[in-house]
Amino acid sequence: MGAEEAAYRVALYPPYHAHRDPMPPELRAQWNRAPALLEALGWPVSDHDSLEADDVMWSHSRVEGAAGGRTLICSGDRDLFQAVDQHTEVIELRGSAVPGTINAADVKQRSGVTPAQIPDLIALRGDPSDGLPGARGIGAKTAAALLQEHGTLEAVIAAAPALRPRLAEALREQADELRRFLEIATLQDVAVTRPADRATDYRGGAAAARELGMERLAMRLEAM
Repeated sequence: MGAEEAAYRVALYPPYHAHRDPMPPELRAQWNRAPALLEALGWPVSDHDSLEADDVMWSHSRVEGAAGGRTLICSGDRDLFQAVDQHTEVIELRGSAVPGTINAADVKQRSGVTPAQIPDLIALRGDPSDGLPGARGIGAKTAAALLQEHGTLEAVIAAAPALRPRLAEALREQADELRRFLEIATLQDVAVTRPADRATDYRGGAAAARELGMERLAMRLEAM
């Protein structure tokens, strides 16, 4: 868990997350009760008061990878594709089908760039979910092609004079803004502690779910 938007990201680009509606009170009430349910399952809960949940998940994956462990990130936010490496994959939920996982090769196939280039891709093409517009006239395919050829946002900006006039103009005029977008899109390291290995407490989770009136969930957990 973390802040709804990191203050430094808003300072870099004030419209960041500004288009999002506030969390409804009914959802916030449930969100505030979620940690106790998760902890009843024996799961550790990490929080940060100034950086976002994505930064916390990124940081846990770095700590786990450094220890030789494996991380599965369950999120529909493609910003977290940048965390994918030999130790980390993203879980892909597929409705009623069995979930799959996304590895580095899958990231390249879907986005056209490597996991390490995802922040550069976001800076160039934009990210509507975060309110980042990207470079004028540069969509996902063009951004990926530029990064495939030049490697980084900075290298793309440096190569602007050799590009088509419309692209060159956008990169020249927005260079500093795009650098800020890159800083916003790059997940930040948070000091986290690697959780100890332990099994899920299905009975404890079932009891906590029943106290919350979640009878069907309680029954499913008991069956496990």
